[in-house]
Amino acid sequence: MDLGSTAEEEEFRARLRAWLAVALPKLPPKPPPEDWPARRAYDTAWQRALYDAGYGDVHTNAPPALRLVFLEETELAGAPYVGANFVGLLHAGPTIAAEGTPGQRERWLTPILRGDEIWCQGFSEPDAGSDLAALRTRAVRDGDDYVVTGSKIWTSHAEVADWCELLVRTGSDTRGHRGITWLAMPMDAPGITVRPLRTLAGSAEFAEVFLDEVRVPAANRVGEENDGWRVTMITLSFERGTAFAGEVVACRRTLARLARAARDNGRWDDTVLRRRLGRLHAEFAALWRLVQWNVSEAAATGGVPGTGGSVFKLRYSHARQELYDAAADVLGPDAFDLGHDWTRDRLSSLSYTIAAGTSQIQRNIVAERILGLPKGR
Repeated sequence: MDLGSTAEEEEFRARLRAWLAVALPKLPPKPPPEDWPARRAYDTAWQRALYDAGYGDVHTNAPPALRLVFLEETELAGAPYVGANFVGLLHAGPTIAAEGTPGQRERWLTPILRGDEIWCQGFSEPDAGSDLAALRTRAVRDGDDYVVTGSKIWTSHAEVADWCELLVRTGSDTRGHRGITWLAMPMDAPGITVRPLRTLAGSAEFAEVFLDEVRVPAANRVGEENDGWRVTMITLSFERGTAFAGEVVACRRTLARLARAARDNGRWDDTVLRRRLGRLHAEFAALWRLVQWNVSEAAATGGVPGTGGSVFKLRYSHARQELYDAAADVLGPDAFDLGHDWTRDRLSSLSYTIAAGTSQIQRNIVAERILGLPKGR
């Protein structure tokens, strides 16, 4: 498999670099991490700038290879991440582009790409744990609407979101993959209560969401009724396959900064630490190659990442934690200073073996779908 760049990709890279060199110095200061209304305004203003410059649809209407170039170059340049709208841009938007009707694509994609509307993800539930198929939130059809009752947890940016990609149970089964439906729920609908959850780092980007007979138009269903598990697998393939690509680049930059800090404070003399940093350098180089492989596979199979995304997500989530454990060794007592960006990133890294499917779930996917091992009982 050829992992090199084509002439089209290099032309896109050069054009994007030139635009970033002009656009980034004009950005205002970034708001504090705990102020999500201000972060929403900052992130959506950047998304509008990308849209106006012709880069808005890179996540939904560009070949996977160009999407990867975009993620690489924006991270290398220190551009803002997708931030408050990562669900819309990296999960819901690509899912709607792949599975939505023409009317749904027309209604939702442009507001996502312009930064006009923010999405959150209503998948996880308090009693389901890592078993997404054990969800209990119920949607009952009533005329042209579904009436939804239940609750969700770990709903990223729910307090600033306009829409929610919501999984509900519409079939007679109470557990399992059958009878699940994917809905787009407006977050201003009556009956929705959002309760923010504060993290170790002091921010509140997660929330509990309580749904009390919330009416969602049936026209907001993506895919057929009771076919939501298949649609969800497409959503998760984007989440695990390409959504973390920019973060691999960020980790490689962090590793370089970490090596410089170790030289400055004398920790570089520790041969065990040097070997540790060298292994992490090789690890993230290999993960970047795996991202390229997954993108090449997606390009060959219609643009949707495959199960290789689970291999990547499994290893990346652990490598990220190892990186910030190494950062703690380099920083020493400063590793407990929440004013240090590495400290906040280290606390955030603890969630990566849970978010987007736990490591246990990823191992099951690798075992069953890639290695062909029998399912556990």
